[in-house]
This record gives sequence, C-alpha cells and structure tokens, in this order.
Amino acid sequence: YGVPNEIEGQFVQPLASSSQPLGMEAAVQLGLSDLLPFWQAFGVIVLVCFGYATMLMGLRQRARLRVAEREAELRRVEAQLAHAMRVNSLGEMASGMAHELTQPLTAILAQLQAGQRLLARGETDRLASVIADTIDQSRRGAAILERLRNWSRPQRGRLVAIDLRDVLQNVRAILGPEAERKNIPLNLDMSAKRIRVLADQVEMEQVIHNLVRNALEAQDGLTDAKVDIALKQTNTEAVIEISDNGPGIDNNILPVLFSPFTTTRADGTGLGLALSQRLVERAGGEITYVPGRLGATFRIVLPLAEPLEGETAQ
Repeated sequence: YGVPNEIEGQFVQPLASSSQPLGMEAAVQLGLSDLLPFWQAFGVIVLVCFGYATMLMGLRQRARLRVAEREAELRRVEAQLAHAMRVNSLGEMASGMAHELTQPLTAILAQLQAGQRLLARGETDRLASVIADTIDQSRRGAAILERLRNWSRPQRGRLVAIDLRDVLQNVRAILGPEAERKNIPLNLDMSAKRIRVLADQVEMEQVIHNLVRNALEAQDGLTDAKVDIALKQTNTEAVIEISDNGPGIDNNILPVLFSPFTTTRADGTGLGLALSQRLVERAGGEITYVPGRLGATFRIVLPLAEPLEGETAQ
C-alpha cells in the first residue's frame, strides 16, 4: 500500500456461485504520469504561458498607448500655454510702456507749463533750467522706450558698473518737487563712499522711481507721512531699503505682490512691481517686501561690482 507519488486503486466485487461463493479483487497502482501524461502536461503549461505572455503584451501595449495619448495631450496643453504666454507678454509690454512713459511725459508737461508761466512774466533768464530739465525728461522717455523694446529681444546689452548713489540722487531730484507739494519728507541716507553694482542706470532709476512714487501715493493725506531711502553695503552686496508710513500691503495680496496686474489702486496698472522685479533680477539681484508693524518696506539686494585694477573707493 502506498508507493510515493503514486495512487493505489482497488476493485472488489463478489461473484455469485451456486456451489461456492467467490470474491474477485483487482488492484492497480497509478502514477502521476498515468493521470496526466507528460505531453499533455507540457501542452497545458505551454498554453498557460502563451496566454500569460499574450495578456502581458496586451497590458504593456495599452500602457504605451496611454502614455502616448498623455504626451500628446501635454504637448497640446504646452502649445496653448505658450500661445497664452505670448499674448500676455504682448499685453504686458503695451501696458508697461504706457505705465512707464506716463512719468517722464508728466514731468515734461509740468516743465513746459512752468516755462510758459515764466515767459508770461518775462523771466526769460530762468528758462534755461526749465529747458534743460525738459530735455533730460525727453531723453529719459526715449531711454525707457529703448529698454522696453529690448525686453522682447533674446540678447541683452552688456551691464556696466554704476554708482547707486547717482541713481538715488537722480530719483530724488525727479520726485523731490512732488514730495514737497504733498508735504512728505523724502529722506536719503547713504554712504559717502561710492557703491557700485553691475546694472543699467536707467533701469535702476526706474525701479527706485516706481517704489518711491508708490510710497508717496500711498501716504496722500497722512499727517505723519514720510519716505526713507537707505543705501548700505555688506562685504559682497549693496542693499537699498525704501520705507514709508502708509497703510502697508494687505496680507491677501502678498502671495501675488510681484505678479503683473496686481494693484490695490483704482487707477493702477499693477505693473510697477512686476517690472521692477524683472529689472532687478536682470542685474543679478533680488527685490523683496519686508513685513513690518507700520507702513511698507521694500528691500533691493544687488551684488557689488568687482573693483577695477588700481581703483580705490571714493
């Protein structure tokens, strides 16, 4: 009884007999090969493997098809996004040009009106300074147009070493009369030594002009209004901070503060900070909003220019 890997079969049947009953017993030992012959087992195994391979190939083909469809959808979305970005860039350029040119054109109009009044009073000796200021503002407008036109080009002009003190003094000279009309002190704190960075002077003047102009407009009618402009340097960086005593920036706007068309003024374009950020980053720097208890503070950090050979600080 019991051979390993074999099955024992037994048949028992009594045989009727008139003379003497008989019992017939028959037994046979069955192996696995008897139950499932080798070639049949091999055929089943091959059939199962073929079915599994076919199913696996089908799943892989389906996965590749899904990947191809996904890539095609991504390419379509990317094309739509690129088109939308180009359209938005064109709109931003047009709005930015109008926004930036408003400042020198306003100054030119004011100077011409002042010259007209001087002529009416016969004070022709004072016209020279008015004409000179008008020429400066005209050149400033032309330079702005050139900067805005260059933004659409893939190549930029070479940055040069400029003294940030000159930038701040020029901005104070431009916005000083407006600050006086609004009775807002415009305080400038900077080192007696020059602080040089690699940048475009007109672009840096536009950045500072935008920030100071925003600070002045944010404090219309306030009794304790003031604008503080501080310039200092570390071992490797120049730091400009522009602060005011206005209402500050709403926390809900902070995440998109430097995004185009973000503004809290009814007549604002929302492009000043976005353009300023672009110009500062072009010079390798960073502009940030510094939260405070009162007013708003913007900080500009720019890498210092390497001193020329044999050059000494002044």
